[in-house]
Amino acid sequence: MSSPTHEAVLQATQDMVARGLVSGTAGNVSGRMPDGNVVMTPSSVAYETMTVDDLVVVDLDGKVVDGERGPTSEKALHLACYRSYDEVGGVLHCHATYASMFALVRKPIPAVIEEFVVYVGGDVPIAAYQPTGSDELAEEIATHVGDRSVALMANHGMLAVGRDAGDALHTAPCVEHNARIIWGARALGEPVPIPDKNTQDFTGVYEYVRGNTWSTWKA
Repeated sequence: MSSPTHEAVLQATQDMVARGLVSGTAGNVSGRMPDGNVVMTPSSVAYETMTVDDLVVVDLDGKVVDGERGPTSEKALHLACYRSYDEVGGVLHCHATYASMFALVRKPIPAVIEEFVVYVGGDVPIAAYQPTGSDELAEEIATHVGDRSVALMANHGMLAVGRDAGDALHTAPCVEHNARIIWGARALGEPVPIPDKNTQDFTGVYEYVRGNTWSTWKA
């Protein structure tokens, strides 16, 4: 079985690898289909050889409804986001280097660049540590992406949500780029925040876009 959602998930996966956001078979991508089921990457399949036939379709309870392989071992992360937020149509989890550095020291990535606030919604929060693949981690991360496109997982990596898999993929490198700038800027001093009024204006743009354009997966 194939569909536009399958193609979008595979493309986002290939782009995730090409952009250096993961290594090996780490990371995972998913997209919500118009019927509400979720296409996601399989567990332990090399990205270099992955095809749409390797992708797996599950329902929101995690039951496989199509596909020959098992879904990613971190499927709970994805499903918790879909169950929590009806507008979310794509989820991407990666281990981008600079964002992961923030996750390791358990510090949020500050939103001190204007366009970053528009893309992400504000500072990137840290989800408390829970074991990889656990329901506890899934529940924890879902609480942090209600008003943000991205959250970090302590001692782990990054999770991005969007209107589809491609949108989530677009956000992840933006976060990584911002994390790298912040890391470098701190060699010169502490980054100066954007004034609150302006931050609120930029956040308003993010909220409008999320509230009015993200439900395209239903089309």
